[in-house]
Amino acid sequence: MTAILPDDESFWSTVRAQYTRSPDFLNLENGYFGMPADPVRAALKRYQEEVDVENAFFLRKRWPARLAHVKALLAGFTGVAPDELLITRSAVESLNIVFQGYPFEPGDAILMARHDYDFSHDIVRMVAARKGLAVIEVDVPHDLEDEDAIAALYADAITPRTRVLLITHIVHRTGRIMPVARLAALARERGVDPIVDGAHALAQLDYRIPQLGTQFAAFNLHKWVGAPLGTGLLYIARERIADIAPLYGDVTFGRTDIDKLGAFGTVPPAPIMAIEDALAFHAAIGARNKEARLRWLARRWMDQVRDLPGVQIYTPRDPNLHCALGAFGIDSVPAAEVARRLMDEHRIFTVTRKFGGTEIVRVTPHLYNGPEDLDALADAIRQWAPPR
Repeated sequence: MTAILPDDESFWSTVRAQYTRSPDFLNLENGYFGMPADPVRAALKRYQEEVDVENAFFLRKRWPARLAHVKALLAGFTGVAPDELLITRSAVESLNIVFQGYPFEPGDAILMARHDYDFSHDIVRMVAARKGLAVIEVDVPHDLEDEDAIAALYADAITPRTRVLLITHIVHRTGRIMPVARLAALARERGVDPIVDGAHALAQLDYRIPQLGTQFAAFNLHKWVGAPLGTGLLYIARERIADIAPLYGDVTFGRTDIDKLGAFGTVPPAPIMAIEDALAFHAAIGARNKEARLRWLARRWMDQVRDLPGVQIYTPRDPNLHCALGAFGIDSVPAAEVARRLMDEHRIFTVTRKFGGTEIVRVTPHLYNGPEDLDALADAIRQWAPPR
């Protein structure tokens, strides 16, 4: 794909035109899941019609080959082998499969960070309670941009009993891109397995799975890949599949077959088949172009308000340390009140997140947003910023 400048509105307007947005509000909360582009939505409808019309014939005769085709496309997209990938419903399901099937021994420890996803915390603590494990939590300040200092925090927290290090690639609260490959290497050097939560990273950032340096990783396909809601991905290196016990009961597959972990029963084929169309849409834009555009959109609003008195930006100033996700707060105004007023007074939809004991407002533009959308947000923030 030819390099496209992130502010080339003649190009990006053609991309924006391939999304159907709600006319009722301006959506700047695309972190929950990403709106599929119109070609993906149309494909989903076609596939659902095909499945419904052919019924059991489709599932018994056509589905295995169609599923294998999608997995092959995902393998090409992620840079790993098809037999190392399992399509799931979400990154949360993928993490559950790995953590609940991991061969922990009583007394082992899991290391995670305060900024990791809430459901990831729940999974870790549930498994720890069931299996007699210790949980160690590291606190990485949101404004700590020094990667040496971050690595030192994790290194100091590793104990001789640490078996697993959970690493979030993109922090869903602030948008901070963590030095995942460096932390994974640190874990491996200490004999610890890194498990990467890449829920927000896949297709928001331009990379392949081998670059992460991990043998276990969980992803969403319904966020930045743009596949239909209810599609996720699990990666386990081929040589480690046998180590993970199935969460769902099935004795059909061998110990080294990743499909042993995916006995979910009958699943809807149409959303999975539409992954192909989402990957094609992503490829037509270009991963590098997409990442640059999303970062540019985030900078559009943050650069306008970052230095306003009374406005706190919780996303790194360095553009290399964030992409689309950003977060802010206004002194003396609760985050929930800011989000409410943005919607009620400006028809701008955002969401609040917790960062430690602080409530913040998360802003997440998508490819269908234009500069005027982010300018509208910045104008609203200016109205509420405390006077100098």
